[in-house]
Amino acid sequence: MRHSAYVFDAYGTLFDVHAAVRRHAEAIGPDGQLLSEIWRAKQLEYSWVRTLMGSYQDFWQLTQQALDFAFARVPSADRSLRQTLLDAYWRLDCYPEVPAVLKALKADGARLAILSNGSPAMLEAAVKSAGLDLVLDDVFSVDAVRKFKTDPSVYDIVTTALRVYPNAVSFQSSNRWDVAGAAKFGFRTVWINRSGQPDEYLDHPPSVILPSLGGLPNLG
Repeated sequence: MRHSAYVFDAYGTLFDVHAAVRRHAEAIGPDGQLLSEIWRAKQLEYSWVRTLMGSYQDFWQLTQQALDFAFARVPSADRSLRQTLLDAYWRLDCYPEVPAVLKALKADGARLAILSNGSPAMLEAAVKSAGLDLVLDDVFSVDAVRKFKTDPSVYDIVTTALRVYPNAVSFQSSNRWDVAGAAKFGFRTVWINRSGQPDEYLDHPPSVILPSLGGLPNLG
């Protein structure tokens, strides 16, 4: 196997960030998709802005703040569902190919890890809910450095903990901006472009583009 460690972003790569809203779509009403998209967009925006400001709050705090903003932007959505949606976020569905892919990589001797903006408690809950706790070797949270991706210190969590050079790591993310940050750091990057988005950050290209994680074990 070409890479000794396979490191995965969590939200949007292993876990479907829109699963919480979709699970309660009927109760939310016709604007559920809009609510979910705004929730996700603000969650990420808050992480970038707080890193730039040097004013860290953990990802669970930002997730709650982002949902409050989304409800304010989508008044048709029933705000009484706030706690229901937050509870659902701790048990997001993983994408259907994820368990088999991780098991295949593990069988080939790879070390498997998550590197995520998520707080340690969020990640522990998500991993256990999806049944991935038995196959993953490590779960790394940005909470260790109190900065969010794409700060280089986040990616350095992996190389420091695993005692490897960046080029020994294959990093998988569905977020193109995350891929850019990891590529600049020196990881082999695999962009999981699930929704067919156009490329960007052309000065920091991915090593490989896949429509899902399904083809990852065949890359070597």
